[in-house]
Order: sequence, then structure tokens, then C-alpha cells
Amino acid sequence: MRGLVIINGYPSAEKFLLQGMRIQKALQAEGIETDIFKNGEAYALVNEAGQIETSLVNNYDFAVYLDKDKYLGNMLEKSGLRLFNSARAVEVCDDKLSTYLALGACGLRLAKTVPAPLCYTKGAKPNVAFLEKVAEILGFPLVVKKSYGSFGAGVQLVHGMPKLQEVAEIFLHEPHFFQQYISASQGKDVRVIVIGGKAIGGMERVAKAGEFRSNIELGGEGKKIVLEQAYNDAAERAAKTLGLDYCGVDLLETEEGPVLCEVNSNAFFDGFERVTGLDVAAAYAHYIADQVKIR
Repeated sequence: MRGLVIINGYPSAEKFLLQGMRIQKALQAEGIETDIFKNGEAYALVNEAGQIETSLVNNYDFAVYLDKDKYLGNMLEKSGLRLFNSARAVEVCDDKLSTYLALGACGLRLAKTVPAPLCYTKGAKPNVAFLEKVAEILGFPLVVKKSYGSFGAGVQLVHGMPKLQEVAEIFLHEPHFFQQYISASQGKDVRVIVIGGKAIGGMERVAKAGEFRSNIELGGEGKKIVLEQAYNDAAERAAKTLGLDYCGVDLLETEEGPVLCEVNSNAFFDGFERVTGLDVAAAYAHYIADQVKIR
């Protein structure tokens, strides 16, 4: 049995490689020979007959897909390689608005969300009448988010029309959306790690002073919590609906229960492990070993 961990070929920090190495080591502890490739090394091609060619299918039994490259992921799956997570699940989670659309009918509480019209015209300006309608629907403050982004990047809290117009113009040529601000969860959320459909633990993240985003990468602090059943159930339902083997689910805290914020198919677990004392890499590797039936 041989496994592969695929990471992005253009990482912005060492933590991308370190996450892959942790999973590699955990898989090796399960008796699975494991290599790490960058996506540029894990090549695949479409030949003249429209068939996908890649050497990986013959050399590996599965891949832990830590990249968000939807093209490579789909090609590897079509060639017969099992991915953890699936290419489709990664693609849906990479686009925050697509995540919301996929979760819309599964019974989870979501923040009210308005997609921005896509703009392909250079020099265009945001539609003020549309923005006024957004403000009427969502009220102020409201959140503006780019559809793609991690670590809290591309997320703005907006308090009035002048700022809304300013941010809408900055984001105009990128997919983005407008979202209800959940004031009850100001500066905090709950991160739940789900593996194989089961929540293994959670931590509450609290933003640093003057910041509304609770991401640890932005200075937020985490503390271990005992998950209330409603938060446990919401995280598991999100993971199941999206077909994820592994994910981090971010939930906003309200008196009425959790409101889903985001689902990250490649959630970093180093901070989560430090806070909770859980060995996420080992839990993920154990699940994978069971799925590929090496026991």
C-alpha cells in the first residue's frame, strides 16, 4: 500500500509543507509508505484521444489532496486515483458562496447572503442601486467577502454606504458576496474538526482587540471547549452534506444555536492541536487506513 500527499507548488509559508509532513508521518505510522508531491510534480495530461494520462495511478493507491487545484484533482480522480478529500468537495469548499449554496437545503442555520453580480468590464463602477438594496436587506454593519480566500483575507466589516461603495469597487472584478453580520458572535467563533463524518473536538477562537475576525493567523487566540451537541451536529451535517473526509467547520455562536460561517476542506490543524491536545494527523491517518482497508 502506497499513499501520496499532494500540496500546492507555490506555498506562501512553510506551514503548507509541515502539514503535509505531519500527515505523511502519521500514515507511515499506520504502515503506509507515503510520499509528498507538489502539484507541479504530480503531473497529469489529456492525450490526443481525450484520455487522462498520469503515472500516479500505477504508483499509488490514494492521495491526500491538500491542494485546491480543481483541474489536477479532477484529472487524478478520472484516472482512477482515490482522493481524500474528493475533487468535487474541495472545489465546492474553495468557493465560499458555492459552499453556502450546497448547504442551503440541509437544515443548517446560515447568515443571510446576497451574491454580487459578476463584473468583467474594465473601468466599470458598482451599481449603487444594487448596493442600496443590499443595505436594505442586510442592514449595517454587514460583511463583504471574496468568494476565494483563506486566513480571513478578503473579508471586510462595513458600517455604512460610503464604505460599502468603496469596498464594492475594490472587490468589483473578483467574485464576492454580502452577508448579514451576526453581532452575537462578534469577534469569536467555534472551529470544529470533522474526520470521517465525526466531530473529534472543538475550540473557541477569540479575535485580538480591535479585530472582528477570529482567525489565529490574524492574532486570534484559541481555547479548548466541550462541544455542545448542537455545534457537534451542525459540523457533522455540513461535512456529510459536502462529502468531506476531513474538514474544519467554523460556526458562529448565538443564543439560538450555531450559525454556519465557513467550511475549510484543508483546514490547518497545528493551532487546533496545541489548544485541544488532540493528534489530528494521527486521527486522519487512522481513518484513511480504514478506508483503504489495510487492516
